[in-house]
Amino acid sequence: MDEIVLRDGGHDDVALIHPLVHHAYRGDRARVGWTHEADLLDAARIDEAALAASIDDPRQTIILAERGGEPIGCVQVTDRGDGLAYLGMLTVAAHLQARGLGRRLLQAAEALARDRYGATRIEMTVIVQRGELIEWYQRRGYALTGETRPFPMTDPRFGVPRRSDLAFVVLEKPLA
Repeated sequence: MDEIVLRDGGHDDVALIHPLVHHAYRGDRARVGWTHEADLLDAARIDEAALAASIDDPRQTIILAERGGEPIGCVQVTDRGDGLAYLGMLTVAAHLQARGLGRRLLQAAEALARDRYGATRIEMTVIVQRGELIEWYQRRGYALTGETRPFPMTDPRFGVPRRSDLAFVVLEKPLA
């Protein structure tokens, strides 16, 4: 088996990252994994324009995981300032989930937030209905803050809701 390489994603990677993220989160192909949103949302998880904008933004980094030159995972880190980073789009190819890559990407994102952006804490949002995923993050040191944020129900860039009660919970972790 080829070694897994983690690196910063660039513009040449947008066309590779887009289907990776989509197939890990949405549609029937995502159902192979345990972290999908296929029962909650339809349509794309993110579009190529948003990925390119993230890569152009010096306050954001997409870490790409590759094996044998093929993308198998990614995670996005955003510097929110004042010691806060935001973690998003943690993605592992559906057929490779539950093998430790998500944990490795999470650790890499936390190190990047601390070392590149000077963050002392990192937060994320998770759809409230995704209890198993929230528990996974809690086992890795993230705590529910008690804050909820609305889901952008009418913005198709985030997907088309299959139910009307979607919302985000906020989790946060201090970075040592």
